[in-house]
Amino acid sequence: MLDKTAALEIRAVQTPADLKTFIRLANDIYAGDPNYVAPLEYELLARLDANKNPSIKDRPLKRWIAYKNGAPAGRIQALVNQSHLDRHQDGAGHFGFFECIDDQKVAHALIAAAGDWLKSQGVTKILGPFNNCINEETGLLVSGFDTPPYVMMPHGRPYYARLLEAEGFHKAVDMHALQYVPRPQLMPEKRQRFIDKALSNPKVSFRNIDMSDFKAEIRRVIHIFNDAWSDNWGFIPFTEEQIEHMAAELRPIISPHNVVFCYYDGEPAAFALVLPDVNNLTRDFGGKLLPFNWAKLLWRLKMQPVPRARMPLMGVVRKLQRKPVGTAIAYKMIIMAQEANVSRGVVHSELSWILESNESMLTMLLDMGAEIYKTYRMYEKAL
Repeated sequence: MLDKTAALEIRAVQTPADLKTFIRLANDIYAGDPNYVAPLEYELLARLDANKNPSIKDRPLKRWIAYKNGAPAGRIQALVNQSHLDRHQDGAGHFGFFECIDDQKVAHALIAAAGDWLKSQGVTKILGPFNNCINEETGLLVSGFDTPPYVMMPHGRPYYARLLEAEGFHKAVDMHALQYVPRPQLMPEKRQRFIDKALSNPKVSFRNIDMSDFKAEIRRVIHIFNDAWSDNWGFIPFTEEQIEHMAAELRPIISPHNVVFCYYDGEPAAFALVLPDVNNLTRDFGGKLLPFNWAKLLWRLKMQPVPRARMPLMGVVRKLQRKPVGTAIAYKMIIMAQEANVSRGVVHSELSWILESNESMLTMLLDMGAEIYKTYRMYEKAL
C-alpha cells in the first residue's frame, strides 16, 4: 500500500528482520523520553511468537509497519481472539502494539490496514489496545506520562489519544493505576475493629506461597482469579496452557512473601500477587541483554534490593465479595504484602490496573492512602 504523494508505505510484517524492526521502532518513537523503559527484546520476541506464547496461539493476527520517506514511522497489530468473542458476543477484533510518530496520515494508514483486515475476518468493531490480550499489557496511557511504567504496564505518548480519536475511536472504559508509598499503617480504630472482628472467624486463615509446590500454587491463584474477575469488563479466563506458561515466567522473580493466600472454610478464597519492578533494574539496558547486561541483571537481582513493587493481581471469590469478611480479607492481604515488602527495602509500589467502575476497591485503596496517578483507556469504533 503506497501513497506516492506522501512517501508513505504500509508493509505487513513477514520476515524475522521485519519483526525486529517492529520491536525496535518504539525506541525511536520514545527517543528523548526519560520515562520510557525499552522492553527486553528477547522477551518481546517470545511474546510475539505464537509458538511460545499461548495467548496468541491459533489466533488469526497480522502486523504492519508504516514507513514515511523510507524510515519506520509506526506499527500496529490486529488480532481476532475467539475466546473474547465467545464470552462477550460483541463482534470485536483487537488492535495493539500501537506506536506512531505524531502524524495523522501515518496513524490513519495503520488503523485502516488493521481495520480492513479485521473486517475481512468477519468482526464488526475494533477494540484496544491489547498487547496481546487483556491478561497481558492493556490500555492506552492517557494521563501519568511523567513517571516510568512498572513491570508489565505500557507507556505511551500524550498525542496517541488525539490520533485515535481523530480516526473515530471513542472511550470504551478507563482503568487506573494507583501509587502507594509504603509507610507504617495508621488504620483508623473503627476500621481496625471491623477487620479484627471479621477475621476472628476461625474459618479464615492466611499463608504465603509454597515454592516447593509452585505449579499447583499458580493453579490455585488462577482458579481464584477466574472466579473473582469473571464479571469484570473484558474478562477472559486463563487456559491450562496459559497457566503453565505463566508459572514458568513468574518463577524466576517470585519470592514466597509476594504471594498471599487466604483460605475460608478450608478452601482457597483469595490471593494477592506482588511482582518486583524489574523495569527499575533494566532501564539502562535499551532492551538488550547481550553481551553483558544479562550478568548485570543477575547481579542486581541478587545483590540489590528492588525498591519498587507492583501488585498486578488480587482477587476474592465472588461468594465473599459482598460480605464483610471479603472486604476484611482484601485489607489484610494488602497490609501483609506491604509489610513484607517494606521490610525488604521497597519504598514505592503500584496497584494496577483497576477498572473505573470498581468503586469498592478504589474507595478502599484511596482510604488506605493510595492515589490514582495513571489512567489507561480502552478505545473502540465500529468497522
